[in-house]
Amino acid sequence: MKIAVTAASGQLGTAIVNALKKEIGAENVVGIVRTPEKAQHLGIEIRKGDYNSLGEYTEALKGIDKVLLISGMGDPEARIPQHRNVIEAAKQNGVKKIVYTSIVGQSDGNSFSPIVKSNRQTEEDIKNSGLDWSLGRNGIYIEPDLEYIETYKKEGEIRNCAGDGKCTYISRPELGYAYTKMLLGEEHNGHTYNLVGTAITQQELADFINEVYGTSIAFNGVSVEEYTAERKGVLGDFLGVVIAGIYSGIKSGAYDVSSDFEKATGRPPKNTLEMIKAYQREH
Repeated sequence: MKIAVTAASGQLGTAIVNALKKEIGAENVVGIVRTPEKAQHLGIEIRKGDYNSLGEYTEALKGIDKVLLISGMGDPEARIPQHRNVIEAAKQNGVKKIVYTSIVGQSDGNSFSPIVKSNRQTEEDIKNSGLDWSLGRNGIYIEPDLEYIETYKKEGEIRNCAGDGKCTYISRPELGYAYTKMLLGEEHNGHTYNLVGTAITQQELADFINEVYGTSIAFNGVSVEEYTAERKGVLGDFLGVVIAGIYSGIKSGAYDVSSDFEKATGRPPKNTLEMIKAYQREH
């Protein structure tokens, strides 16, 4: 059985590839990437595939039994036809099953919603493909906060507009484990899972980081308007609005959802403190 992972050289793709290699062996995993020379470190067969090219994906999915489709990073409207190229190529090659990495969130109500909405359209496209399918809706990754730790230490605070809202953080290795189980287990066909962890506030996040890293970081809540303006100033209009939308979504409860992680994997997700400790050990 050959399983292909799209966007395999990205951080989530790498985590899924590593989990699959442990489970079925590197010889049964194929990575599909836009720039093959950037993926040689994965230790698997690499094929070229750009989401914008149906032709490349039709070639890349030859001989593949199952495909893990990682959501694209482009403009929300561009993602829908890009994902359709992968779905169509899978159908043309007789791929049996497609698993998609979607996201938790609201389809309207904040500035991150257009991205969520585009993911929901791809979910529908996959359900209507005629292939076996399984969908994961990823929670917010814990890693970006931990990658930002030096800035938090310098500024002495985590500053955003999430208020007392709760977020069900998850780590990329946990997602890699879950998607491997979803790809391999036929009992997951036809199911959509919230792949999230335990719900915590930003204050609890600061407390956990302080416990693991020995820091004294505080949480400072600001208004959605103030935070949006700050992020746009640092990251530019598009990304600034997206990031502010995530935190305003946390504030409104968009990411305080029940977890299906145990249904997907047979075990509960690691709690946030365990995920932070695991990241700190590896970095």
